[in-house]
Amino acid sequence: MGRYVGAPGSTMSRREFVAATGGAGILGLAGCTAPTNDGRQDALNKETATAATQDTSLPTTSPPELVNVDEQGGSVTLKSRPARHSAHPLETMGGPVELPQVWAFQAGDGDPSVPGPILRTTEGEDMEVTLDNTDGKRPHTLHFHGVRKAWKDDGVPTTTGIRVDAGEKHTYTIPANVPGTHLYHCHYQTHRHIEMGMYGIFRVDPKGYEPADREYFMTVKDWDSRLSRMMAGEDASYDPRNRNPDVFTVNGKSAPRTLHPEDGSPIIVSEGDQVRLHLANNGYMSHPLHIHNHRFQLTEKDGGTIPESARYDMDITNIAPAERHTIDFTADAEPGIYLLHCHKVNHVMNGGFYPGGMLGGVVYEDAMDTDIFAQLMEYAGYEG
Repeated sequence: MGRYVGAPGSTMSRREFVAATGGAGILGLAGCTAPTNDGRQDALNKETATAATQDTSLPTTSPPELVNVDEQGGSVTLKSRPARHSAHPLETMGGPVELPQVWAFQAGDGDPSVPGPILRTTEGEDMEVTLDNTDGKRPHTLHFHGVRKAWKDDGVPTTTGIRVDAGEKHTYTIPANVPGTHLYHCHYQTHRHIEMGMYGIFRVDPKGYEPADREYFMTVKDWDSRLSRMMAGEDASYDPRNRNPDVFTVNGKSAPRTLHPEDGSPIIVSEGDQVRLHLANNGYMSHPLHIHNHRFQLTEKDGGTIPESARYDMDITNIAPAERHTIDFTADAEPGIYLLHCHKVNHVMNGGFYPGGMLGGVVYEDAMDTDIFAQLMEYAGYEG
């Protein structure tokens, strides 16, 4: 499965992206000064950046891949492994923002990622999902939201008696009997394991599904980085009853890294496109997500289709923990670069620096050859 430019679901190749930018446009701004940390920057970023360099034996995470389970005969293997996760690796715009240890999912022999791989199947096609914990160090399970499944496949050890200990494998049968966008996560010591990154999106396309011109998957999450730092051996203490979220991400990245065409998740559109975003909240807080200069409709929620008579135009949708919203809109604005962000504005920060955090963007192809886009690419760390 090749990695395309843009958010998961994109079909734009790197070659097409470079052509749209005019090539030299991005490289021509090399050396421009990007916003950097000032005296207000929280010491957290310096501490986590230092910790991330201490254990070089851990792999680094990659962006989540989109796995078409139907094309794999209806089966997929998920593994979990400790990894280092960089939400934003540079000193621009309040960075670096690092999680020195996460527990990342990977599909088969793919790269570990936070969020985990996006599993996509079709209504009526059961999935066999094997949790391979043979190289693990602690128990895990898999719990899938949305679909109806057998009791033994619910993934909750306290009610099913099934957990997957270190050195073991277990296969879950997950029926694709509820179309829509769902999510999955580890349900062992859930308050810690989701906080460590064990979550992902699960999509069931209805029979006869008609995709939009552009279709993307996005997961938002709030993090209390104390747990990551504690697990990495730092002098930090995590209290799940007294969370203090200090890192905010879209598909695992904090702005401006969210706009990086390969490591981030820009929503790339052309004028007139019908655009569909599958949004999921895998954090512990509600996030009102707002898109600038576009009106959209909520068409699906938690695997349920919203009747057309109940839809209306809006520009913000508040997503509670574990909710999934699918929104549809037309790319009918003047071609440019428009923000998508949480409207709890303190979530759009990296430490004490604004803007950052839970912020992405709708990027028109016709705006990719502009100086301002080139400057944004430099802030994001894209080298062309």
